[in-house]
Amino acid sequence: MSRNDLVAALAEKAGTTKSDADAVLSSFSEILLESVAKGDKVSIPGILSVERVNRAARTGRNPSTGETINIPAGFGVKVSVGSRLKAAAK
Repeated sequence: MSRNDLVAALAEKAGTTKSDADAVLSSFSEILLESVAKGDKVSIPGILSVERVNRAARTGRNPSTGETINIPAGFGVKVSVGSRLKAAAK
């Protein structure tokens, strides 16, 4: 489903215009990005949760040369699927 398809489906379900649905989707995206950047966990019960996780420094290997490299510590994003979403996928 593309963004346009999602906006159209949201507008139809909510009984609103596509421009209003697009504004809500854009706002949700911004809030999600800001929250994850701050380190907050965003949870939609039964659907999904998104959180920022720490990744420890580690050593890796350059696949083309086989040379060992150091990968610095950083952050990643963890997305967990909720029970209702899992059930819908079955």
